[in-house]
Amino acid sequence: MKIVVISDSHGNIANLKYVLGFAKKIKAEAIIHCGDWDNLAAVDTVLSARIPLHSVVGNADVDPEMGKRFDEKFLKFEIGGRKIGIVHDFKHISHNIQSLNILFCGHRHFKMEKIINGVKVIAPGALGGPKPSFAVYDTGTNRVEFFELK
Repeated sequence: MKIVVISDSHGNIANLKYVLGFAKKIKAEAIIHCGDWDNLAAVDTVLSARIPLHSVVGNADVDPEMGKRFDEKFLKFEIGGRKIGIVHDFKHISHNIQSLNILFCGHRHFKMEKIINGVKVIAPGALGGPKPSFAVYDTGTNRVEFFELK
């Protein structure tokens, strides 16, 4: 199962639409957003793709309505046989991540893949930054691939 992973979109609708087109092309079965949407229009853009969405709020999601859509700062779920966690800022995690197979995080605006205490930790980069990027995670192979927008 392929999952498109984005973070820190900061209201960049054009980049979100590009990634949604990519997600449909590869037949992604889910989208993960690691927070910092910026506005509800960005959320509605992703929801319009009708691909299941898993998301947390970020520190730039100050609109009170955002908290009604995503009331979690840490989200844990299982998909494609993998135990997945999402957090905006890894530095502020207070949950036990050892029960996860993979943790997705944002906030830092750079791409990262590393193993921490036996858990794969992935940051897709910032979709709304000067070097926009996102990732695709394959639950079958447990591999991630990073993509940059030009």
